[in-house]
Amino acid sequence: MDSPSLPIGLCRLPPDSEQVLDADEEVFSLYTDLQLRSQSESDSSFRGLGHVDSHKDVLLVKFELAESSSVADSHQNTGRSRKKRVSRSEKRVKTMDMEVQIAQDKTALRSRKGDTGSVVWKASIDFARQVLQHAYFPTHDVWSLFDYVKLKEAHVLELGSGTGLLGVLLSPLVQKYTVTDIEDLIPLIQKNLVLNSRGNSNVDATPLDWLALEKATSQMRSRNFSFDPVDLLLIVDCIYHPSLLPAFLETIDYLTTQSVTTVLIVVELRAEDVIREFLEGWLAIPSWKIWRVGGGDGGWMGRPYVLWIGMK
Repeated sequence: MDSPSLPIGLCRLPPDSEQVLDADEEVFSLYTDLQLRSQSESDSSFRGLGHVDSHKDVLLVKFELAESSSVADSHQNTGRSRKKRVSRSEKRVKTMDMEVQIAQDKTALRSRKGDTGSVVWKASIDFARQVLQHAYFPTHDVWSLFDYVKLKEAHVLELGSGTGLLGVLLSPLVQKYTVTDIEDLIPLIQKNLVLNSRGNSNVDATPLDWLALEKATSQMRSRNFSFDPVDLLLIVDCIYHPSLLPAFLETIDYLTTQSVTTVLIVVELRAEDVIREFLEGWLAIPSWKIWRVGGGDGGWMGRPYVLWIGMK
């Protein structure tokens, strides 16, 4: 890259990242860009709730990861310097196929009020694909969101884990992965951990209700919401209902250790007013610094997504 990335805890910010100082300015910038892209592309960036397929009991999630063309070319050029002709095997681009089965609870989605976590969301798949691609096929000339060496020694705690898809896919990259959601979803998460042979791995599924934490006294919090120090607090597509925002922000602030915990929030842009209210609330909490992750045109995952990194 032309200029170095900025390390923020376990993450790295590309040079085109920006610190978020005002919620209105950030929302205006994001939604103006989103609207321009939706007008210029054949497929609209607005995709509703973002479920993958809420009609299947078991969803097959498949990834094909591949070595970048620049790395492949580098291998081939090195080969040519050693010998005049390059064999067919040397010309092949390296690939890796990954496949997991994720059980969904279709009934709960329709019958349990406020339950959106019992099915797989597109944001989780798109985020996992990017993380895994950079983890297994790193390139020196392309910026990566994570410092994977540090990540290997880290405790990652995920809020609003839903089906547990990210715990299944990303836990091999970290020392410990804590999957959390409301108590009703923990059996589904545990089922998916076992289904993908991770029942006895470094993944821990624990109930964590933001509303209960918000209402709890300090003594109750220390008894019922005690976790090992969190290196990375991961939140993927959990901003959707304004009534949950105060408890959500309180939970983020409670779980974060100053100068230790990196908070990474991935959002699929939907309701503009909800995003504004969330950012206003986050910026109002003392000691926080927040950055929007760059990474080229449209950001690291492209629109309609945005990634924010926070630390205090």
